[in-house]
Amino acid sequence: MELIKIATAGSVDDGKSTLIGRLLYETNSLKTDQLAHIRQKSEARGFDYLDLSLATDGLLTEREQGITIDVSNIFFSTPNRRFIIADAPGHVEYTRNMVTGASTAQAAILLLDGRKGMIEQTKRHLYITQLLGIQHLVFAVNKMDLVDFDQNRFEEIKQDITGWMEAAQAQATTRTFVPISALKGDNVAQPSSNMDWYEGKSLLQVLEELPTESKKEAENVLQVQYVIRPKTETHHDYRGFAGKVNSGGFQVGDDVVVQPSGRTSKIKSIEKFGKAVDAVQQGEGATLLLEDEVDVSRGNTICGTNETILPSKELKANVCWMQNTELVPGSKYWVQLGVQRTQAKIRNVHSRVDLDALTETAASSLGLNDIGGVELVTAQPLVQKSYTKNQKLGAFILIDAQTNNTAGVGFIQ
Repeated sequence: MELIKIATAGSVDDGKSTLIGRLLYETNSLKTDQLAHIRQKSEARGFDYLDLSLATDGLLTEREQGITIDVSNIFFSTPNRRFIIADAPGHVEYTRNMVTGASTAQAAILLLDGRKGMIEQTKRHLYITQLLGIQHLVFAVNKMDLVDFDQNRFEEIKQDITGWMEAAQAQATTRTFVPISALKGDNVAQPSSNMDWYEGKSLLQVLEELPTESKKEAENVLQVQYVIRPKTETHHDYRGFAGKVNSGGFQVGDDVVVQPSGRTSKIKSIEKFGKAVDAVQQGEGATLLLEDEVDVSRGNTICGTNETILPSKELKANVCWMQNTELVPGSKYWVQLGVQRTQAKIRNVHSRVDLDALTETAASSLGLNDIGGVELVTAQPLVQKSYTKNQKLGAFILIDAQTNNTAGVGFIQ
């Protein structure tokens, strides 16, 4: 059965947790004791309905404040497909968590409140989905019951989003708009009699039909996570380089180059789960053994010899800034790109994205939740590629050396 991971995004109180709880409820994915707990808590609060947000807001702080703080991966299935839903927070303070939750998603549900329509946080989340390269977007216009299931309001929001995306030259492959009421269940799993003007499919039907293909990168790349040297009697000269195939694939006999040293060799054998195989593809873990005694260590990259991937100490990137301390020229951070890690210095902050005007304005710093253009110089060369050409080699994080917190996420230009 196919598996798809979907990120959720939206502003505070748009109803993401209620929607996910509704999806769990409608697909019979809630256990008897979970339903009993939700019913008991709902009655204790004086509700005459099931507060399905309780199915996902697991932290005590989340339940007390009625907001999502942490990213939760929610699992459920239908007869046609298995789902992983990343329930990401909508509060502007936790935008960094939304980036984390959406970074591995194949599609995204962007939730909007039918009363508010498209607001700044919606634009920020939508812009981030484009930075992450998410190709399949589902816009769920929620709380339609609070606007009397008004078709004109739905069409107005749809027009606003479409206009913004066209102005932003968004590259999403599919865009689907569904009017729903997560609280009442309208158009979530079944068509709504309250919105007979809507001729499309229910949200669950849309999710079941989303494409699940993963983008295949052209370059043959494996970043070394571990060098295996047993030094036993039976494996005295064994020297294997283990890691995940970031993109492309490898076969026995392929000519390869090790970066950043530039040394070349040939693949003598490939092992997967301890067994010899002839080839491995993108996403698979493998151990490569080379014919020559080449110096390879953790963080090095094994590439095909025909790849146009060269290590560099300079990075130009769009950065989503995630901490209160401003990002300014001269500041130093750790850069983590896959398993590559080195120190970096901010050479220049030259622009900030205006999400309303969809323009880049000149800037000398980035504040919390800002997105802007940055230039960095690293202590050691990094094997890198533009994010639009190779997502596996084009995304990195900046780590605060003092707190070890993730300070920002970057996408190489």
